[in-house]
Amino acid sequence: MKAAVTVTPARIPELLLGLATVRPVFLWGAPGIGKSSLVREFAESLGLECVSLLGTQLAPEDLIGVPQIRDGRSVFCPPEAIARDEPYCLFLDELNAATPDVQKAFYSLILDRRIGDYELPKGSIVIGAGNRATDNALARPVASALVNRLTHVHLEVSAKDWLVWAANNGIHPWITDHLTDRPDHLWSKPPKTEEPFSTPRSWHMLSDALHSFGRDLGEDTLKVLAHGTLTPAHAVAFCGYVKIVRSRFGIDAVIKGEARWPHRVEDRDLLYYLAESFRGRLVKELPASKEHMSANGRQTAYRAKSLLVQLAEISVEVAQTVIASDDDGNPVLPSWFLVEAARDMPRLVEARR
Repeated sequence: MKAAVTVTPARIPELLLGLATVRPVFLWGAPGIGKSSLVREFAESLGLECVSLLGTQLAPEDLIGVPQIRDGRSVFCPPEAIARDEPYCLFLDELNAATPDVQKAFYSLILDRRIGDYELPKGSIVIGAGNRATDNALARPVASALVNRLTHVHLEVSAKDWLVWAANNGIHPWITDHLTDRPDHLWSKPPKTEEPFSTPRSWHMLSDALHSFGRDLGEDTLKVLAHGTLTPAHAVAFCGYVKIVRSRFGIDAVIKGEARWPHRVEDRDLLYYLAESFRGRLVKELPASKEHMSANGRQTAYRAKSLLVQLAEISVEVAQTVIASDDDGNPVLPSWFLVEAARDMPRLVEARR
């Protein structure tokens, strides 16, 4: 399903309060961005127990129940998990990953709040959630009859919202500090290959691991943890950040000339991280136009080109990341600076081709 309008996690409680209390709602979103947690927290805020049913683990009879003979007639008895006396929140997780027969079994439960003779207690709410086909996740087509029984809300990732949540939920300070500087690393699009990728869930997993290992965590173990939970590029950047925290070695020291680019092979993750930080600093400080540039701006540009030369002497590949275009092929740094970089460092520009 395509998202015409998306909302951040901070808006979900308000929307669910107005929608889910009167009609069933379906939350769409990428894996690992907190859909299930948001539903459970919302149910808790209403004082309702949250009963989760996982679409991929259900058969039609798990909803309809099994028949029993009463007074010579067969009666379907819904399962105990659903047939409750008190109002509750019925959370249909991975609903669109369920088989067509299971999806069909949900029709009356979602629209009429009824299975056979059993009706959900007054005050109960029904919320579904699922991933999109574009997320390389298990997602089956949803019949129009089921689509039309739900109000659809598309969730997007918000680093701002997640960092507020993280500050109150014990997320490791290395992670919150790093993502404050690099909020774009909170989430990455699921890859087509079988490899870890960054999501709020995977950062939470990494946080738990960091707390578990404690202060004795070694550099090699940190790499295993980071590369086992995050997108490879994000793992390298995070390991570089941790090395900076531990050594008090930052980009400011390099820019001021108080320290040199790290040149050891074992410090390559630190070099990548510093290059990314250097790129971000240039984006902020270099003027869009060279005309009427201040003396401070000229000094910044001169120092930047000098540092690029030094960086390229260590690794042309790492230096190229500083002047690289964004994912859509658009230049990030000012065009006049890129022209001067091409003139002064032709081998660096050639490496981009």
